[in-house]
Amino acid sequence: MALAKLKHMKNPKKVRKEDGAGGKYMQDFLRSFILSRFSGGLGEVKLEDLEDGSDFSGYMFTTDSYVVTPPIFRGGSIGSLAVCGTCNDLAVMGAEPKVMSMSLIIQDGFEVEKLEKILNDMKGWCDEVGVKIVTGDTKVVEAGIGIAINTSGVGFRNEWLEKNLEVVREYRDYPYSWIRDRGLSEGDVLIISGSIAEHGVSIMLEREEFGFELDVKSDVYPVWLFLKDALGRGGITAMKDPTRGGVAGVLNEMAEKSGVGILIEEERVPIRDEVRGFCEALGLDPLTMACEGRVVMGAVEDMADEIVRVLRKHGQNAEIVGYATSEFREVVVETSIGSRKILPPPVADPVPRVC
Repeated sequence: MALAKLKHMKNPKKVRKEDGAGGKYMQDFLRSFILSRFSGGLGEVKLEDLEDGSDFSGYMFTTDSYVVTPPIFRGGSIGSLAVCGTCNDLAVMGAEPKVMSMSLIIQDGFEVEKLEKILNDMKGWCDEVGVKIVTGDTKVVEAGIGIAINTSGVGFRNEWLEKNLEVVREYRDYPYSWIRDRGLSEGDVLIISGSIAEHGVSIMLEREEFGFELDVKSDVYPVWLFLKDALGRGGITAMKDPTRGGVAGVLNEMAEKSGVGILIEEERVPIRDEVRGFCEALGLDPLTMACEGRVVMGAVEDMADEIVRVLRKHGQNAEIVGYATSEFREVVVETSIGSRKILPPPVADPVPRVC
């Protein structure tokens, strides 16, 4: 039965890379093979909710695996991604990252100098966030993988989360005890915390000789460092970090789960000219490109400007980009010439193995 549902697969007897790339194919894969067998949870957030973590006994738990190629790139490494990515999955649910596990799968013959760079990046970001690696595992294998890292993390409830929930409930009923990606309501404002697509572009520049001389590096960053103050200001109703599938994937997921439409103004989406030009030259949509240190968030309208000011104080070029509406259920982009077009969910990440 599960195989019959995966009609997009050229060979339904084999898994392909698109089934783990963060788009529609991955959603189909998860529902057919994972959620058909596993479900439930110990708290409010269940496995079948397909959010960035799940809670138990007042804690938030998440896990992720990283297989980026190359493992060291402009602005970071697979080690940076492992720590920041796991912390970010906790942070966008309002949890303060506290402890992590680290499992390494290293190819026989992998250069020690590269390994030390990767581990030093991990330690640096752990120290910056204040998170501790408390358990782990290491395997050395013959397969040609270079290096893969799995990290799991636990986040705690905190004063900033509680303040945020208190402020949101001054405006409306909010039935959740964490920040949920399904928390949007009509009239909520959509905010993007900073310039998009820079991680995906930086990886492409490392891999290929395009002839572009661009000063672009990965945006990998632990978003908790600026989110806690935004939460402390209050009014955030929904959050997600746009990794695989990019902003387009996140907006569609938020809209579908919240039961609202989203209207985005194209000209207000923060994106550097170099990144926009690179994407246009290669026929890529920056809205589908992965970010590793950005947040898409919904906020009650009265608090949106204040939240943006807080983010900008932390050096983020945050922008209000749109709002949630009951006029339609899709994600719609208003273009620079005033026309409107539907922004569909991506079917897969346009750049594989970016995180």
